[in-house]
Amino acid sequence: MVRKAKIKDVPYIFQILQQYALKGILLPRSLHSIYENLRDFFVYEKDGEIVGVCSLHIYWEDLAEIKSLAVVYGHEKKGIGKTLVQKCIEEAKDLGIKKVFALTYVPEFFEKLGFKISDKSEFPQKVWAECVHCVKFNECKEVPVSMEIL
Repeated sequence: MVRKAKIKDVPYIFQILQQYALKGILLPRSLHSIYENLRDFFVYEKDGEIVGVCSLHIYWEDLAEIKSLAVVYGHEKKGIGKTLVQKCIEEAKDLGIKKVFALTYVPEFFEKLGFKISDKSEFPQKVWAECVHCVKFNECKEVPVSMEIL
């Protein structure tokens, strides 16, 4: 079941994201950042356990980013990530956002969902608000992908 995250979920969201961040697969998020952006997060709950997380962060009237997508090890390849991304797209559509994007090390996953490889220059709001402060800014290997929402 996918639902909006709650305060009680923050430690679990942090743990899930941290597993991937420590392996360099995902950028780390602090507890403060998760609390501050909690309304952006969805969680996938199975048998009372959070096994996946994802967030939709709004940048502008027509642009949002899918961020912090992670599925607990052992639960991958079961459609959890796909379901979370689709929920973010659905919310973006409900909000009237026309384009969503993600920066990812796994562009193939997003391409299967209808995203297209993009260029970071299409997202100056992201680059100048967040990327410029990232330790990997000058050597970023993330691939930008985007989708127009009709």
